[in-house]
Order: sequence, then structure tokens, then C-alpha cells
Amino acid sequence: MSSSPLLVRADQAETVQDGALSLITLLADAGATDGAVTANRATFAKGSPGAPAHFHTKATEVFLVLDGTMRFLVGDEVRTLGTGDFLTVPPTVPHAFAPAPDSTAELLVLFTPGLHRFDYYRLLERVYRGEADIEEIRASSELYDNHYFASPVWQEELRRTAPATA
Repeated sequence: MSSSPLLVRADQAETVQDGALSLITLLADAGATDGAVTANRATFAKGSPGAPAHFHTKATEVFLVLDGTMRFLVGDEVRTLGTGDFLTVPPTVPHAFAPAPDSTAELLVLFTPGLHRFDYYRLLERVYRGEADIEEIRASSELYDNHYFASPVWQEELRRTAPATA
């Protein structure tokens, strides 16, 4: 365990943009907490696609909705969570998340035990900026314990709630 507390001031936290409509504020990586926890704050604008269907094999992912309304895929169920709601997703359980239609949202996201994920979030930003290829994300699935897959349930949820196009 870490022999000293970790304090991250809001104005000193690194923020990365992982898409046009979402930001990730990096709070604590596994190296700073002796592997106890990894923490970030995720901020979603209306219409953000959020995180696609995926699972982790080594850690539980924990979510606290700080503001707004979020949709979560958990296994084969879609659940809606609002401000103050809390969710834990154990290893190997498929999940995805995005703000509810017409909602902005903010989440506190924790992994326990901690995973070295900050470079993964930075990779997402580089892909968004066109400085890296999406294949790098696929190739890093074992390194960052982020395993994507196609979920018909989540794809249908996103299709069903997509804004109508003219």
C-alpha cells in the first residue's frame, strides 16, 4: 500500500479529449496508488457515443454518476442511472456506457485494483486527433485490459435512441 496520501488538485489534473463530445480527466493511475486504484472523471456532451461494449479481465470498474443521466450496458441489460447512482462491474462482465439522449453527464470512474490506463486514455486522444491509428487501440487490448466486442443489445440501444435524420 502507498505510504502517503495522493492529492490531485482539479486545476492540475491532465485532461484528454477522447472524442468530439467527451473528455477524460486523469486523476490517479495505478503507479501513483501502488496499484490500489485508478481514477478518472469522464465528461460527456449531449450526443456523445460514450464507451463501446467492452470488458476487463483484471479489475472491477466502478461508476458514480456525478451529474446527468447515463445509459449502461451491463451483461445483456441496458440500465439508466441518474445523478448519485452507483454501479460496480466485476471483471469479465460486458459493459458499455453513454449519456442518455438529450443529456450531458459526468462520471467518476474507478478501477480496483488499479490498472495502468493513463497511456490508454492518451492513445484514445491521439487516435481522435489523427496522430495514431485505431489499430493501435486493438493491439493494446491485453496491455490495457480493455477488450472490445460487438454487442447487439448495445447496438440496438444506440440505434433506437439515435436522433432522427432528415
